[in-house]
Amino acid sequence: MAPPLIQLKDIGLTFGGTPLLSGVELSVSSGERVCLIGRNGSGKSTLLKIAAGLVEPDSGSRFVQPGATIRYLPQEPDFGDHKTTLAYVEAGLGPGDDHYQARYLVEQLGLSGDEDPAHISGGEARRAALARVLAPSPDILLLDEPTNHLDLPTIEWLEGELASRKCALVLISHDRRFLSNLSRSTAWLDRGQIRQIDRGFSAFEAWRDEVLAEEEREQHKLDRKIVNEEHWLRYGVSGRRKRNVKRLGNLHALRDQRRNYRGAAGNANLAAAEAEKSGRLVIEAKNIAKAYGDRKIVDGFSIRVQRGDRIGIVGPNGAGKTTLVHLLIGNDPSDSGTIRLGANLEMATLDQHRESLDPKSTLAEALTGGRGDHVMVGGKPKHVVSYMKDFLFAQEQMRTPLEVLSGGERGRLMLARALAKPSNLLVLDEPTNDLDLETLDVLEEMLGDYEGTVILISHDRDFLDRVVTSVIVPEGNGRWIEYAGGYTDMLAQRGEDLSRESVNGPAPIEEKKETRATAPSVTPKRRLNFNEKHALETLPKTIAKLQADIAKQQKLLDDPDLYAKDRKKFDAASSAIAKAQEELSAAEDRWLELEVLREEIEQA
Repeated sequence: MAPPLIQLKDIGLTFGGTPLLSGVELSVSSGERVCLIGRNGSGKSTLLKIAAGLVEPDSGSRFVQPGATIRYLPQEPDFGDHKTTLAYVEAGLGPGDDHYQARYLVEQLGLSGDEDPAHISGGEARRAALARVLAPSPDILLLDEPTNHLDLPTIEWLEGELASRKCALVLISHDRRFLSNLSRSTAWLDRGQIRQIDRGFSAFEAWRDEVLAEEEREQHKLDRKIVNEEHWLRYGVSGRRKRNVKRLGNLHALRDQRRNYRGAAGNANLAAAEAEKSGRLVIEAKNIAKAYGDRKIVDGFSIRVQRGDRIGIVGPNGAGKTTLVHLLIGNDPSDSGTIRLGANLEMATLDQHRESLDPKSTLAEALTGGRGDHVMVGGKPKHVVSYMKDFLFAQEQMRTPLEVLSGGERGRLMLARALAKPSNLLVLDEPTNDLDLETLDVLEEMLGDYEGTVILISHDRDFLDRVVTSVIVPEGNGRWIEYAGGYTDMLAQRGEDLSRESVNGPAPIEEKKETRATAPSVTPKRRLNFNEKHALETLPKTIAKLQADIAKQQKLLDDPDLYAKDRKKFDAASSAIAKAQEELSAAEDRWLELEVLREEIEQA
């Protein structure tokens, strides 16, 4: 195997009490493609900064092969005092690098090079930062969320550009399709430590679930072993003191192991507060149009949106996606044509720019509207701390100013605000921004269970494929066409990828039928029956009750004098705990079996 270009050994870093990184090791050799995966706040960005030499760890070592060049893409680029985007990109070149490459990449990424960094959008800033790290053709690229703020054509261009390069690559991203297409190995940063497999991201989720399931089984074995040892301690002690002292020491070690165990972080509890059903017809638009000056944004677009539809809108930045949505929901008047909204519509919206957030207000104020300590969820009051926990916020964050929240935390906050309002029409503008993979999974499940209608704008191809039933795409000169199915289905029907030229180019567009394409017929698939659904819904409560019963009986057995004081009570508690553990094991096995079946059905 080739020697590593960069190697991190036994990296440790602690902020406050719990270690962020503990004994982390990462090695990257020439040509390797590693995706770095982990929950929001797990330390991925910090580890990448350590690899780039920008952060000094508390312990451990960093080795970089002499002569190897590294370029690091941060989430928030610092433009310093550079006057133009081209000057910023050229400042990242080494003495022997080609300045033509800098200008070429700037143009490929849709910039002129003359933009003032102080007055550019988030997407333009990201493209300039990408040009800066790509232009020198480094040996190692460390990329932190490279697709943030990018539109689909740019994401697909970047994917092709990175695939064609021979440099080593370490990627942090929440774009599953991007990771699947580029990675060859996966490093999972979880609870301060790294696990690694020599397979790309496409194998990660199944592997992660296996690891967590095995870990859970090991914890159950540990719990049972502790119970058995405690049982022996109470009435199985013999006269061999030396052996007993050793066994008692082992019991204390087992208890310490259990006490110090850091369980995996839970998932967000996303649930939309649903209003009464809307009418069957949600939106009907006929030949609507919108133009700004000579530029046509929407021209002659027609659509019928029925209750339960999930419609995705995709296209390059500046194509008019948000304008089209505002026309459809009646927030913006159409220049011509008609728009009819259905009966009994209750709408909830999610703004990708998060402009409605006051950075000086606290998390609790943002959720409650600054009034009291309760959030109105579906018209019913819920304590703000309880609602915060549903979205993975800790109680200590109640008074945290919004300006210090991470991107993922702000994304969860916006979802919490949008989903609290009773609705039967969800309008989501880039809902996946900055969300970790686990929260994305929960969001997808929530949208799948939502009985209302969903209209969403997204650049996440995998998310679109999993969620939407049709995709609306710009075809140039204000023309928009709806295709049945997800993003991949749209590409198959359209016959080409999205590009800025196809949207803004002057060439006439071949006439296409502007009606929803007919979806191919599919064979009916296996569904969960009533009993299976009921068991899947009720088993978690049964499991929780059994765990509570075990804890209650265990509390009795923790009394060292119970056996001497009340032999019957001791025997009853021992029998009850053994029976409850048996039932718990059976319930967990049944729930796991049904959950696997449900996932197989959904993926079929």
